[in-house]
Amino acid sequence: MGFSSVDTPAPLWRHPEFKRGALDMAAITLGISAWGLVTGVAMVKSGLGVGLALLMSFVVFAGSSQLAALPLIASGAPLWVLWATAFCVNLRFVIFSAQWRMFFGHLPLAQRLRIGYFAADLNYVAFLKRWPDVKPAPEQLPYYWGGVCMNWTAWQVPSVLGILLADRVPTQWGLGFAGVLALLGLAYSLLKDRNAWVSAGVASCAAVAAYGLPLRLNILVAIAAAVAMGLLMERSFPQRKLVP
Repeated sequence: MGFSSVDTPAPLWRHPEFKRGALDMAAITLGISAWGLVTGVAMVKSGLGVGLALLMSFVVFAGSSQLAALPLIASGAPLWVLWATAFCVNLRFVIFSAQWRMFFGHLPLAQRLRIGYFAADLNYVAFLKRWPDVKPAPEQLPYYWGGVCMNWTAWQVPSVLGILLADRVPTQWGLGFAGVLALLGLAYSLLKDRNAWVSAGVASCAAVAAYGLPLRLNILVAIAAAVAMGLLMERSFPQRKLVP
């Protein structure tokens, strides 16, 4: 009498693509960790308690939004300004989500929500570099989770350390400048084509020109200018794929 065998799916972390995704992200974790450490310290230095800072780090998990919101919180800006700033800073994830949907749109809602929480800029770049053609495949999910696990750990561990040790870090160390350097390093890695460079240049000019606006509203102006220029560039000068 025979027994019917049922194939049990192997855990994602055992898949070769999981390791590959983690290794692809490992090369840039130093900049991510530096950014996370600076953000953790900045949250406490801006007046947030340790508990709220930890909650913000784990729930929000968006360094650029956290850094943009901190001066607004410290200055007592209205809540609508805080929400609008965070929304505009994270508008790029709408574009990311449209692309992720082509690969993971067939998955259950709960799984897509988990994917959405862990999604990050550099994971998006690494994923599209690994899978430039929109052809869903089973090995893409292990690759994705390998990358985001590395990215999430590289961010959260230094961020938590920064939150817990913030009171022991002297203000004169210039952590704000270190944070700018970390952000510049990460931003440079995302500037892969002409359209991105032009949009970044327009955003920089807009931020400087609108610097005198209150409540750091020059950030919103810069984001709006970058999005508008990015859309204009994509329509006027679409990137052509090279056919071998």
